[in-house]
Amino acid sequence: MMRKNGNAEQTVGNPRKQNTSQILDAAEKVFAVHGLNGTRIDDIAKACALPKANILYYFNTKEILYQATLGRFLDDWLGDANVHLSADMNPREGLQSYIQAKMLFSRQRPEASRLFMHELLAGGEQIQFFLRETLKPHVEHLAIIFAAWYEKGLIKKIDPFHFMFMLWAMTQSYADMQVQFAAVLGKKRLTKHDFEAGAETIMQLVASICIDAE
Repeated sequence: MMRKNGNAEQTVGNPRKQNTSQILDAAEKVFAVHGLNGTRIDDIAKACALPKANILYYFNTKEILYQATLGRFLDDWLGDANVHLSADMNPREGLQSYIQAKMLFSRQRPEASRLFMHELLAGGEQIQFFLRETLKPHVEHLAIIFAAWYEKGLIKKIDPFHFMFMLWAMTQSYADMQVQFAAVLGKKRLTKHDFEAGAETIMQLVASICIDAE
């Protein structure tokens, strides 16, 4: 029965939020390894220590859960630019904080990045709407920011679309290709220091487009 008391409603609602978050965290890891076709609901239930029936209660099918998992990642992934990049910001400072945020994402949620890459390599069927209706306008908005910076004499002229492609490639590779990078460095896995060194190196390259105001 629905309680009208605000605190009671909050108490009733918390388990749902906690369960869905727990399910999505597990799904992110399992889907990243096995993809949509290779994953079973039973695998996710085992990973999050919840009954299969609970998962199907919140997400009716594996496909719906997969889309929800991707959707959460994509919302988080795009959010960094909204926080760190704007026409009013200094481009050097904005780009540095954006790169640091992207590298932190790759360090803390590598499975999410690999899940996204897995979907792209499979043809991106499940995210076509996102690519067309969300990502494309998102980058077009960033292009306006780059144009504003250029007009103010803060950056050199550069293609903003290909610039963002390269930023994504450099930062996400630390999640998607972590095994390869670690092997080259003679380690089992990358450390926090490695991610920080990577962010610093990427910024050294990116800084070449910035023009410091005198």
